[in-house]
Amino acid sequence: MKCVHFGAGNIGRGFVGLLMHRSGYEVVFADVAAPLIDALASTPSYTVHEVGAGSRDTVVDGYRALNSADDPEAVVAEIATADVVTTAVGAHILRFVAPLVARGIAARPDGASPVAVMACENALSATDLLAEAVRAEYPGDDLDRRAVFANTAVDRIVPQQDGGGLDVVVEQFHEWVIDRTPFGGQEPAIEGATYVDDLVPYIERKLFTVNTGHAACAYFGYRAGRHRIAEAIADPAIRERVAAALAETQALLVAKHGFDDREHGRYVAKILERFANEHLPDTVERVGRAPLRKLGRHERFVGPAAELAERGLGTDGLRAAMAAALRFDPADDPEAVRLGEILDTLEPADAVREVTGLDAGHPLFAPVEDLVADAVRERRG
Repeated sequence: MKCVHFGAGNIGRGFVGLLMHRSGYEVVFADVAAPLIDALASTPSYTVHEVGAGSRDTVVDGYRALNSADDPEAVVAEIATADVVTTAVGAHILRFVAPLVARGIAARPDGASPVAVMACENALSATDLLAEAVRAEYPGDDLDRRAVFANTAVDRIVPQQDGGGLDVVVEQFHEWVIDRTPFGGQEPAIEGATYVDDLVPYIERKLFTVNTGHAACAYFGYRAGRHRIAEAIADPAIRERVAAALAETQALLVAKHGFDDREHGRYVAKILERFANEHLPDTVERVGRAPLRKLGRHERFVGPAAELAERGLGTDGLRAAMAAALRFDPADDPEAVRLGEILDTLEPADAVREVTGLDAGHPLFAPVEDLVADAVRERRG
């Protein structure tokens, strides 16, 4: 069995590549980063260090590495004989991967089993985005017979790495949930993956719990002068604020998707403990990076808060996190700089529309406008 994986970075090596290796697949990494690909191609193995209580090391070997910019034909040839194609490149990069995926699928022998294509990105329905881009590039009319596209939800904290080597430090917890419905009962065997009939609840559970909580911890921590995420969540006041935001997203997820309230409460408690892992060196500035994206209409704060407001439910905890995000101002973060420019130049109502995409008639609009006005007053002294 063979998996062609686009994206040889820390998540590619420390999550997807690791699980595919454990599942018995030969992993072929494809990436445009020449130094990284050269290092992989010249090194027989790397080690994934899963840290925390009961930590373990896993040696990943038997892989190959290809430069998809310098040798696209080799990547196409690998896809033509692959069982699975995965990505961990960032949702905005999928359109650049699509032409090679399309050509590789078109080159598959007649009668070959369909290749499973899954985008393992931190975005809603990322595989749908990839499938759309592949379809636009595909030369024939038999794509649906040659490939199966399945959305996934992935969750593993892979912090910024020190040293620049191939070894990867990751947390022990991981979750890879895959929509089984496109496979018609022929799902790929992947150790550690969970197949479900309805992926949307699990995507939102992860986005509105892990991503919401992680970013909230970063923004509250930044305001309190904390450096690392573990330091921030160890502060009782910050932990209480993060927990308050997640209590609200829990209320939404239970009401919307029917999750068991007690079980979800245990899930939230597990997430908070993950943030407290002292072995993970994640900083509040790295996790909080790109506040404009994180304050987007369907993202981790405004998305659940908007739905809660529509249901007449409370949003105080999420709005407190938004208020902290509005004050996130590292000078080396272009989005933080742009956010400051918006607050300095636009009226609060216009800033709300620009940053969050909320309509003026939405029940969350006025409360967020108040948050923006407070942030503007603070900036102007």
